Amino acid sequence: MTQLILVRHGETDWNRELRFQGQVDVPLNATGHEQARRVARRLAGEAVDVVVSSDLQRAYQTAAPLAALLAARSQVPMQHSRLLREQNFGVVDGMRVDDIKTLHADAWDRWTQFQADYAFDGGESTRQFHARVVQGMTALVAEHTGKTLVVVTHGGVLDMVYRTARALSLDGPRQSDIPNGGLNHVRVMVDDATHRFDIVQWADIAHLADMPPQPKYDQKRVAAKVRAELAD
Repeated sequence: MTQLILVRHGETDWNRELRFQGQVDVPLNATGHEQARRVARRLAGEAVDVVVSSDLQRAYQTAAPLAALLAARSQVPMQHSRLLREQNFGVVDGMRVDDIKTLHADAWDRWTQFQADYAFDGGESTRQFHARVVQGMTALVAEHTGKTLVVVTHGGVLDMVYRTARALSLDGPRQSDIPNGGLNHVRVMVDDATHRFDIVQWADIAHLADMPPQPKYDQKRVAAKVRAELAD
């Protein structure tokens, strides 16, 4: 059994602006850096063998305080993985939701149907993205079988893990809360080359309790609004 402590990166200014960050390399803002420090303090006492982050700076800036604390205690390596990047949203990467609605209205209408095989021009579909995330996670498990890993990544990546663990469809909006700086504990068992992801705890933000409310793009609310409009 391999233990994964999955962390969504800290807040960025683009989170506040409800932009599609995708694979644009956006840094943490001041709140995000404080979330990263709190994640580090929360996990400093854990028996962590490896710290892994996406290769985008908002992820590795979140991982850095924890890696520094663990390095001071023992030789805990830190790795970066391109496979754990956020979904590629193609032409709308970096755009605000309101601007997408104006400039790419047809694409936005398709996107809000949350179909697994739809992709913005130049981007990844959810199904393609899911395959990449599973490839990245199973590669980590193969490399570090039986160990405890802290993996700092992105909201979309965590959504793919959640759907895999709960055997949910890739169609439809996100079904789980994935807060910036939240902790998600997942066990991975391998049986005859089949990986089973089991959620132990999800969206733990006790260490962020007194911080300002987080911005949230609610996919379920968006999907419900689209259904209501289609029913009119």
